[in-house]
Amino acid sequence: MANVKYKYVRIQGKELARNTMTGKGIFSMCWDLIRNDTMDEEDASLFREIDSWFAENLPWPEPCMRQEPVICWFKMENTEEMMKMIRPALWLLERYNHPYYLVYTNSPGEIVYEDKFQICTIADVRIDDVPKSWAEESGAPGLKDN
Repeated sequence: MANVKYKYVRIQGKELARNTMTGKGIFSMCWDLIRNDTMDEEDASLFREIDSWFAENLPWPEPCMRQEPVICWFKMENTEEMMKMIRPALWLLERYNHPYYLVYTNSPGEIVYEDKFQICTIADVRIDDVPKSWAEESGAPGLKDN
């Protein structure tokens, strides 16, 4: 697994975005910390600078402008400078004990937007029933009592 090369990376949190039912992205998470008065003003100012850099250097995907149910991913081939600029935002999430995940994939779903730095995919979320546990079927003690 160590030598697997991924095409895309996404930074997302535990809280779900209503329109995608997928973990909110890093920008939404940081803006939530500002809107909820969790982040102090100095840190909020730092994030605003980060956000401004991205607004100036990356196209704003049309599906995002229209608030369509899409999920945005950074392209790994062009992320070096972006990741350098995003690291302080990761630090802010850590500073405020806000959990996040780095999600890497080669198959993000149906791409509906693409530019040099990023893609957007359709939020294709399914909610399935949880299958019966193999442990329950094996007769493991205590499982039927719960």
